[in-house]
Amino acid sequence: MANEEKRIVIAGAGSIGCYAGGCLALAGRDVVLLARPRIEAALRQGGLRVTDLDGRDRSIEPGGLSVTTDPATALAGAAVVLVTVKSGATEEMAALIDAHAGPDAAVVSLQNGVGNADRLRAGLPVRTVLAGMVPFNVVQSAEAEVPLRVHRASEGKVMIEEGGLVPLLDVEGLGVETHSDMKAVLWGKLLLNLNNALVALSGLPLATELADRRWRRILAGQIDEALAAMKTSGIAPAQIGALRPGLLPKLLRLPDWLFRRLARRMLAIDPQARSSMWDDLQRGRLTEIDELQGAVLRLAEKAGTPAPLLKQVTALVRQAETEKRGSPGLPPEAVTG
Repeated sequence: MANEEKRIVIAGAGSIGCYAGGCLALAGRDVVLLARPRIEAALRQGGLRVTDLDGRDRSIEPGGLSVTTDPATALAGAAVVLVTVKSGATEEMAALIDAHAGPDAAVVSLQNGVGNADRLRAGLPVRTVLAGMVPFNVVQSAEAEVPLRVHRASEGKVMIEEGGLVPLLDVEGLGVETHSDMKAVLWGKLLLNLNNALVALSGLPLATELADRRWRRILAGQIDEALAAMKTSGIAPAQIGALRPGLLPKLLRLPDWLFRRLARRMLAIDPQARSSMWDDLQRGRLTEIDELQGAVLRLAEKAGTPAPLLKQVTALVRQAETEKRGSPGLPPEAVTG
């Protein structure tokens, strides 16, 4: 079957899902977006605008996208299912795929955290499930903007386990490659994702937050705690980006002027980009804190290594979730005490 004939279902068409699905559709792939009612309505009304940090600006008219809120309709006939739901919905999505997708459909987890592919495998024991990692940040336009815009605000290629899917998924604007050790990749990405909570707590754009040494020192402290737990547990995180994981805390603690000179790639971010965790707080939704800081805390507890800073950050995010007032806009001193 030619690539153009293989149906790709985006299971959870939020920011990442709409960006990936948009790029694939623009490349002539047969794509179906399984979305929330708000996203479905926006796409049916105005279509989709797909932009990126490299200057691409492409649009799909409302009639050029197949989008639905019905899992049965979306998943019927799927050759590949790209799972982009938040971690808390993984088991539910596995059940929907099991109920509605054909037995030969390949499933790829493009989610944050380190355990979602295993959760999908547990719910789909006879299917092919591949782990994947999305390295970049995607910003979604305000609800009133027409058409809905998804903007890739940082760089990097998607990594997936080998399964013969790269020729299908590697398209303009969405680089995809395989990696032989996805466990190491996911733990390496998790180190960087520990910053999501700091963006959520500060309310600052990612580039602004990273430019402030006070916030970077908090991120460095979290990474130190995570690396200690990983070392004790025999986990070697992969290098994501230009720097080895063990050198990240040193780079982050440098003075602002020197950090700006040495970390140009890390700062190559759209000036308005924030984290998905910030967006979750703004919308009054539960965050993925349990899959990010929480994953390291569970590892540290098992390994017997201290993680007081990770505990403090987790507690503050959970407090913000409970209060449902959006980002609390904290200064760094409120995190470190």
